[in-house]
Amino acid sequence: MNQAMKKHLLSYYEKGLRFDGRNLLQYRDIQIEYNISKSAEGSARVKIGDTEVLVGIKMELGKPYADSPDEGTIIVGAELYALSSPKFESGPPGIGAIELARVVDRGLRESHALDFRKLCYKAGEKVWLLVIDICTLNDAGNLFDASALAALAALKVARFPKVDENGQIDYKELTDQKVELEKIPISITVLKVDNKFIVDPTNEEEEVIDARLTVATTEDGTICALQKGGNMALTEKDIDTMLQIGIDKGKELRKYLVD
Repeated sequence: MNQAMKKHLLSYYEKGLRFDGRNLLQYRDIQIEYNISKSAEGSARVKIGDTEVLVGIKMELGKPYADSPDEGTIIVGAELYALSSPKFESGPPGIGAIELARVVDRGLRESHALDFRKLCYKAGEKVWLLVIDICTLNDAGNLFDASALAALAALKVARFPKVDENGQIDYKELTDQKVELEKIPISITVLKVDNKFIVDPTNEEEEVIDARLTVATTEDGTICALQKGGNMALTEKDIDTMLQIGIDKGKELRKYLVD
């Protein structure tokens, strides 16, 4: 079945087209909604075509790591809800959820999007832990890019909760202090199918890829994180092409985020 679908897709790709009428390097319509959850310190919903992802930010005070007593951190988790795709099952996070969380985490962490020292509450005792929860509402392809974009959007509007004189958090009252983002890393997943390269795949396209490369870049085009997927190896020329696509499309998607 996959080979027949792949052959059919390639016949379209040769004409520079996709099943839905897009060109090979065109994204579906992108929509971002901010602050959609009343119980999160920051939240966003991202839709790329029919793919829909929700991200919420919860902030906790915890003990710092021994080797970084004045640094907070981020903790990224992903839930692939069964209601979002027949491929997903209820239960503990599977390989897909773990990889999705790692890709989002890596883009934020390796770009130094946040200065973890600014998340220090009291050195050696308490630091802020930013828990980034990714929830899939509908999987119509390209969860990697949708989730990374939603995480950034949620962080951009996140505000710290009030802490009383005893060091207890009052989650009912948010302060005016926002999370400071030092960099804005945009993740673009580029897929190789035979000798063609595409972005923003649908479910059908994801089933027939030979390889994929998620490229996270900052505002100046600096590459800060990479994640390879798929069973086929990539040549040096393939990687160069995919990196350039990632840089170019990253500039395009960045405009969707609020200032």
